[in-house]
Amino acid sequence: REAEAEEAEAGSRRTWARPAWFGRWAREHMAAREGVALIDMSFMAKFLVQGRDAARSLNRLCTADIDCEPGRITYSQWLNDDGGIEADVTVTRLSEDRFLIVATDTAHRHVEAWARRRLDPDGDRHVLVTDVTGAGAILSLQGPASRALLSRVTDADVTAAALPYRAAREVAVGLGRALCVRVTYAGELGYELHVPAEHATHVYDRVVAAGAGAGLVHAGLRAVGSLRLEKGYRDYGHDMDGTDALDEVGLGFTADLSKAGGFIGREALVRQREAAERAGGLRRRLVQVLLLDPELSLHHAEVVWRDG
Repeated sequence: REAEAEEAEAGSRRTWARPAWFGRWAREHMAAREGVALIDMSFMAKFLVQGRDAARSLNRLCTADIDCEPGRITYSQWLNDDGGIEADVTVTRLSEDRFLIVATDTAHRHVEAWARRRLDPDGDRHVLVTDVTGAGAILSLQGPASRALLSRVTDADVTAAALPYRAAREVAVGLGRALCVRVTYAGELGYELHVPAEHATHVYDRVVAAGAGAGLVHAGLRAVGSLRLEKGYRDYGHDMDGTDALDEVGLGFTADLSKAGGFIGREALVRQREAAERAGGLRRRLVQVLLLDPELSLHHAEVVWRDG
């Protein structure tokens, strides 16, 4: 405890160099890269969209085609009429008329308002939006050893054949139930366990107990940030917002221009691509900056001096 107190005190000192807690951050990061890490993502905004017209209405908001078979998760963006990005979401189809939307916590109310206003703009569709953020936890298991650990806490078949990438299945963990989604924000083999609030501590305890002899490491948002940056994954509100276009931030692959009914912002996206083709390329795009000095540490929103 004395060592932890000294590290905490040192970590509070202002510095341009690596902070005293860098070692812990590195251990959490490498656990997800080489072993298995447990990350609490319960803070993410979660919405249930349901009704006879849910698929048609939600597909109009999403750049990707989310009208898939139940038990699949799809990564998508929501655009405005000018082609700017309004939301960065995952959409899991639970059944023919029920969908689970997960978005960043910082855009919680914005995503909710955008959905409520645009899913049923004329008031003649059977579609409902429910904020279920507080109804459950998200326990994220990330890393090459995540499947082995998951198989120790559930009798469900979680092999690659039974639970392929982007699949979502309900599983039992001890006396609790969870929606197990094979997805990653770390760029490794990974799973999210969406657990009802009343089962959350029980499922968590089961996972931690099973991971005690498997090298399980609890990881925080610093590790989540560095893991996703290494893989080039985007974070809405940090890397992009409503002033950015899909292709500018490297997310053009999420747009399905051929899907029936199109999507909000489709025409603007087509115009943007035609303009870029005439100009010989994009006028601006999101890039990552690599520090040559590993001892320095960037925190957030530093100004980059180009050609300085």
